[in-house]
Amino acid sequence: MQGGNEQGCEAERKTRVLRRLIEAPEILVMPGVYNAVSTRIVDRAGYVAGFITGSGVAEAAIGWPDVGIMGLEENLHVTRALVACTALPLLADGDTGYGNAVNVYFTVRAFEDAGAAGVMIEDQVWPKRCGHMAGKACIAAEEMVDKLRAAVEARRDPDFVIKSRTDAAGPIGLAEAIRRLQLYAEAGADLLFADALLSVDDIATVAREVPKPLAVNMGFGIRARATTPLLSARALQDLGVAVVIYPRLLTSAAIRGMQNALDALALQLRTGEVVEHDELTVSFEDLNDLVGFETVQALERRFGGPPAPARRADTVLPG
Repeated sequence: MQGGNEQGCEAERKTRVLRRLIEAPEILVMPGVYNAVSTRIVDRAGYVAGFITGSGVAEAAIGWPDVGIMGLEENLHVTRALVACTALPLLADGDTGYGNAVNVYFTVRAFEDAGAAGVMIEDQVWPKRCGHMAGKACIAAEEMVDKLRAAVEARRDPDFVIKSRTDAAGPIGLAEAIRRLQLYAEAGADLLFADALLSVDDIATVAREVPKPLAVNMGFGIRARATTPLLSARALQDLGVAVVIYPRLLTSAAIRGMQNALDALALQLRTGEVVEHDELTVSFEDLNDLVGFETVQALERRFGGPPAPARRADTVLPG
């Protein structure tokens, strides 16, 4: 499984790196990133690519669920920040493309301009819903084909990855999900994704029946009913899966970490006993190291250091 950073990625376009990783015989593992810190952590952990989780971005940026409340510009704003802090190729989440095929055309252009290595477009009715929420509905397959044709035509870099997602498996059925992915592949999608598959047999069937690389998502660490079974990346590879994403791993881990830290603070406030909790936090030095403070210090040494503190207006100078 592809885990460690590869030498030479910087010299190669991120889009080409991502396409090569998708097409490789070994499954590509893509943790879900949702802000700059999570992106730096994934990069430092040695992963070779990341998936910008739309649900995580919405939850962290605006504090509301992934039900179409967050718009294109908010999504792009976060994407630009994530791309700027890593050399890893990042696959963005473009929701439904924010409208019809014409909107998809400009959405793809916008994510390409933002520096993403690819973008996912899904076939839900807008406002969309997180793939494992109840109440999903899909647009007509023919409308999604038009969206994908527009997406393919919009990209200027032919290696920019178009990932097509169908949510048809739940509301319509597995056979329709497979039919749609076959149509989406014909329309030019590079990577196919059937969300919310409910069994190992479903995953194996879809992988066998579609003509392009298949992605699945894993809810590692998420307790939810009626969701995709948790499988190892190696087991998914054996089923014929090319890419596995973990969209909610880091968001759920971060939430649990913050809750645990606040529980420890509440205990301290009740008892008055101050206890260091190294298991709950990173050190100040580790935090500064993660966010590139050493780079800032090097720039300060080159360009004259931090500015001198301003004098108060009433300061009396000697002489």
